[in-house]
Amino acid sequence: MKLRDIYRTCVEAGMEADPRSAEELQRVMASAKAAYGKLEADEKPFYDVERLTNPYSDTRICAGDPEMEIRGLLTGVDMEAAEVLLADRLRERGAPIDLIFAHHPEGPGFARLDEVMHMQADIWASRGVGLGAADSLIAKRASEVRRKFSPYNHYRAIQAAELLDFASMSCHTPADNSVQRFVQSAIDKAAPATLDDLVKVVRAIPEYEYAAKHGYGPELILGDGTHRPGTIAVDMTGGTEGPTDALNRLSAAGVDTLVGMHYSEEHRKRAEDLHMNLVLAGHISSDTLGMNLILDRIESRGVEVVCTSGIVRVRRF
Repeated sequence: MKLRDIYRTCVEAGMEADPRSAEELQRVMASAKAAYGKLEADEKPFYDVERLTNPYSDTRICAGDPEMEIRGLLTGVDMEAAEVLLADRLRERGAPIDLIFAHHPEGPGFARLDEVMHMQADIWASRGVGLGAADSLIAKRASEVRRKFSPYNHYRAIQAAELLDFASMSCHTPADNSVQRFVQSAIDKAAPATLDDLVKVVRAIPEYEYAAKHGYGPELILGDGTHRPGTIAVDMTGGTEGPTDALNRLSAAGVDTLVGMHYSEEHRKRAEDLHMNLVLAGHISSDTLGMNLILDRIESRGVEVVCTSGIVRVRRF
């Protein structure tokens, strides 16, 4: 596959699994096009024109000619300079690796991670939270995240890849959208009667089963396992963790149980005050599931896939 085809495959997979409607995705991209059109000529070079056709600011080609042919890739949850050196070593031993394929964003995707967080407002609204309140809540949190990540060395791994003649790209929200849809569908189909049953439903998915056998599997971190889960919402996409105040709104809207990749202690305490239940599915295992669903679309077209940095390959194609 060409690098640009891998990139478009990721974007298309993300849009197919996006919890928002197709109309909302088109509105987001049309809004970006309108904003670009209003810029003065000297400001346009600074605008990320990928936003016109890709609603996920954390999914970008970071290095490499989009027309280059990709024979194989090295993929992982975090692909830093050490993983780039690993790819170079594997290539020396004959592996046809042309692409460093990261889940967590690098380069431009990392620098603009806050932009994708606004989709959380639509997810909360679909659960009964007022859209105006949801927009206000996520705007404040996204601003905090932008300030927090601003000082980071966003291009360290990208420059390492360039020096060693690798292409580089990240696939973040498309994978997170994919895992959110997959896990929510599995839970809805199983209709677990208790919180313990809910954990078992998640654990039955191969990526989570592997994690459980290796000490980092799904667990109930808040709630009594014998209690009924009530209304269950999977919370696994939208860039990064949202504000704690969103829990108040979700609880008031009737959400009883959240299933997420990770929860801070602050979030756990707020959920406890609200008498909500929390199931910790697992961060790396959830990222692995999301990436495996994306990798199925790529590997099935003849690209060799080598996994590291947390990803354990499970094929479904």
